[in-house]
Amino acid sequence: MDFHDLQQLVIDYGYLALFIGTYLEGETILVIAGFLAHGGYLELEWVMLTAFLGTFAGDQTFFYLGRWKGIAFLEKRPLWHSKTDKVFDLLHKHQIPVILGFRFLYGVRNVTPFVIGASKIHPLKFFLLNFLGAGIWAIAVAYLGYTFGEFAESIMGQVKKYEMYILGVLVAIGVALFWRSTHKPETPEE
Repeated sequence: MDFHDLQQLVIDYGYLALFIGTYLEGETILVIAGFLAHGGYLELEWVMLTAFLGTFAGDQTFFYLGRWKGIAFLEKRPLWHSKTDKVFDLLHKHQIPVILGFRFLYGVRNVTPFVIGASKIHPLKFFLLNFLGAGIWAIAVAYLGYTFGEFAESIMGQVKKYEMYILGVLVAIGVALFWRSTHKPETPEE
């Protein structure tokens, strides 16, 4: 596959991949999409809107799953126990800031909508705060990727020559972070 084929692939499936990625996880694919927007492969405004819709829809879905299945759903996931305990504690102390900003909390971001749903927070309250939080997150993280593209261009001059290498590094980092967040190391028994 040559450069032009890869470029066309990004143009053809970039927004769909971004929607699916932000529906399920989020920040890594959004940083990459912001970087690609700087390179002219995607439009920054559409990146932000797509990311907003993906993360909002995903978190609404996971909130209702947590609300429907409740604590029993969370208890059946032993790898989540330490994370869910942290989220319940944070929710008890700082409910509104947690709902607005959980997307920025590394390590508990994925389980938080389930926990919020299981905690029986009113659906309208979650909807409104999730809507606002999703917008803030989509704009901030997309700009982070876009700014990374600007920074890379200012350092390297002609970033076009190196952008696929940079993109490869970003994807590799994203995959490593995703793997790390989903695989908890086993602790030896005493």
